[in-house]
Amino acid sequence: MIEHPPGASVTPRVSVVVATDRGGPYLAEALESIDRQTFREVETILVDDGSKAPDALRAITDQFPDVRVLRQQNAGVSVARNYGVSVSKGDLLVFLDDDDRWEPERLARQVTALDADPGAVLSYCGMRTIDADGHELLAADQRQVRDVHEVLRRTTGIILPNVMIRRETFLRIGGFHPSFRRAQDLDLVLKAALEGDFLFIDETLVDYRFHGANNTRRHRELCRSIDHVVRLHLWNARERGRGDLVPDYEASLAANDRFAAWSSARAARRLLAERRPGPALGELAWAARFAPGAPVSWVRQRLGRAGSRSTTD
Repeated sequence: MIEHPPGASVTPRVSVVVATDRGGPYLAEALESIDRQTFREVETILVDDGSKAPDALRAITDQFPDVRVLRQQNAGVSVARNYGVSVSKGDLLVFLDDDDRWEPERLARQVTALDADPGAVLSYCGMRTIDADGHELLAADQRQVRDVHEVLRRTTGIILPNVMIRRETFLRIGGFHPSFRRAQDLDLVLKAALEGDFLFIDETLVDYRFHGANNTRRHRELCRSIDHVVRLHLWNARERGRGDLVPDYEASLAANDRFAAWSSARAARRLLAERRPGPALGELAWAARFAPGAPVSWVRQRLGRAGSRSTTD
């Protein structure tokens, strides 16, 4: 592994790890959003995970002298992030994707929340979805989870882009599973949920960018990865005699099935609009194989929501 010398020295409380294998058109904006943070006790470590154009990537990072750049052979984002953590110093960890960006108060708000509650292991904030040009696609809809069961059921959006986690918690749960190239953040959140409370900062402080090149558009692979991760946690709960958690993981699997069916239906509509009926049928056939129970699950969910509303009216 090749390490480049860091820029200006800091005494960090927060370590920001950026793992990338491409750089890309949004990296400068992402790094600039770190520079604009009002909280200043920060170090930024960027791990170049075997990018094919390291000189182009370096041309971007050279604009940010405080960024410490490390390079490794391509080993996947989980390994790259773990490597970044291994050389970091902060007692609080944050992970920034190369196409996302933050509001200036993001770190300050989450540090304050965790300092006020030493028993909490993780904080998360509101996160909206933006398009390639930075326009809002979906407003933030996160909320405070009441307990571990709501985390395991994935009742609100707690994913890596809007998370700050204590270093001691990250190390205790083993960091990112090195073999996971998708849904590794879900695995981390599910493990952390068993360690302590999560705190919500009710402000939209993170922009998650949805565009043609990011991995979440590969819905089949993502759904398979989520299914794999949740089933591992379900098996572990059963092995440890945690029957109280089993319904939570089962609800999470049902939610993933509904997401798979929805994603495939959306892709099929797009393909039909492009006059590609064969691939459109292929999407629907995949959803029928992967999530055959999704229609029933969707109806049950809708009926459950209707029942909840009627009891509160």
